[in-house]
Amino acid sequence: MDSSREVRADKFLWAVRIFKTRSAAAEACRKGRVEIENQAIKPSRVIKVGDLLTIRKMPVRYSYRVKDITERRVSARLAENFIEDLTPEEELEKLLVSGMISGYSTRQRGRGRPTKRERRDLDSLHRDLFDDQE
Repeated sequence: MDSSREVRADKFLWAVRIFKTRSAAAEACRKGRVEIENQAIKPSRVIKVGDLLTIRKMPVRYSYRVKDITERRVSARLAENFIEDLTPEEELEKLLVSGMISGYSTRQRGRGRPTKRERRDLDSLHRDLFDDQE
C-alpha cells in the first residue's frame, strides 16, 4: 500500500475491523472514545502511519499502532498488516472478568433462558458495573 495516502479515522477503524460499521466508528470518535496520542479525535481526523490509537470499548482500552493505511475493508487475517496490537495483558484480562460477572458463563447448562426477574437483576448488575466507567 502507498503509505503517503490519507484516510479518515472512521473509515480506517472500520476498514481494519476495529468496529463493525463505519457509523459505529464515527459514533465512538464523536463520544471521545478514540484517541491519538492521548487526544480525542473527530471522525474526519486524518490517520497517518505511526499513529498510536487508543480505543475505549468498555471495559477495555485497546491500543494499536498504525503500520499502513487502507480505506478498503480487509479480512481479519489481513488487518494485522495495517495495525499492530499493543493492548496490555491486564486490559485483556478485564474481558474474562466481565464475562464471569455477567452471569452468562456461570449459568448452568440446561437451565434455559433467564426468567424476567433474573434478566432484570443481570441488567441492573451490568449497569452498576460498567456505566460508571464511561
